Amino acid sequence: MRWAGQRVDAETPGTLPGLGSIAGLVRSVTTPEFQGITFHEVLARSALNSVPGTALPFNWTVNPYRGCSHACRYCFARPTHQYLELDAGRDFDQQIVVKTNVADVLRRELARPSWRHEQVALGTNTDPYQRAEGRYRLMPGIIEALAGSGTPLSILTKGTLLRRDLSLLSEASTEVSVGIGLSLALGDEALRRRLEPGVPSIRGRLDLIRAVRNADLPCGVMVAPVLPWLTDSTDELDDLLAQLSAAGATGVTPLLLHLRPGVKEWFMQWLAHDHPDLVSRYNSLYAHGSNASPSYRKAFDQKLRPLLAKHGFARGSTHRPAPINGMHRPEPTQEALF
Repeated sequence: MRWAGQRVDAETPGTLPGLGSIAGLVRSVTTPEFQGITFHEVLARSALNSVPGTALPFNWTVNPYRGCSHACRYCFARPTHQYLELDAGRDFDQQIVVKTNVADVLRRELARPSWRHEQVALGTNTDPYQRAEGRYRLMPGIIEALAGSGTPLSILTKGTLLRRDLSLLSEASTEVSVGIGLSLALGDEALRRRLEPGVPSIRGRLDLIRAVRNADLPCGVMVAPVLPWLTDSTDELDDLLAQLSAAGATGVTPLLLHLRPGVKEWFMQWLAHDHPDLVSRYNSLYAHGSNASPSYRKAFDQKLRPLLAKHGFARGSTHRPAPINGMHRPEPTQEALF
């Protein structure tokens, strides 16, 4: 690698606050094709992140990027940028840390005798198929390292760039379990452009679901976040679930908006600008923490259950995707991400 000769613990002067002390910082890059975005290339010391003791179906993650150009106003990962002395708002969207050697480091970690080949999840913090991946192409090396070591993997993304790696993922699925998850919670393209300005279109992500299913891979969908009084009506949810079913989604996981500190301030700023009439209602709904009030959550669950059943997504049901290319295909043997 071109920058491998750099000292991993070197401090680079003249960088943004906090970044000068990040171990492994090699250089900061701006390019015309990514206007407004700065990439901070680092040499990572580790790739696998342990997340023990959680209710999640995995104990390990890999995050090739920090920060995300999707710029979703509600992103729960925003506060992680504050550890770099960067803000959780525009810096999170525009100052992207790139672990350029992540695949090489991962291969070494997976080769250790102590590695137990547990599932590794990608996309649990920031999106591995955000626009930066088109420039750095880190995911093919990560996928090859995991599959080559016999390690099952799952990917959660909003990025249609995943289509580039479908043949690689399909090949990997012959060796290990591969789960693909897509995040899609908005059915209104105008709202999507305001709330998720860097995310591919709704149509593009529906087409990606079809492409994943055509590759004989499972594709669960994270319908998250559902936004109170913006995307939570029965008609809106019914229409979105119908589209997901028609596209062939193998399961859905709807989740209500979660407003943790560092996220709430950024989201509420957007809400005050775009929907000032809802500010007081949100302040009341989220007055006692990061979650909506118990009464709202109960009412939402009661509204959602019959819709999930209607479209074949009820918990415990066997959802058979719509025909793909005019033919029904057998269900894949891999477990879906959701």
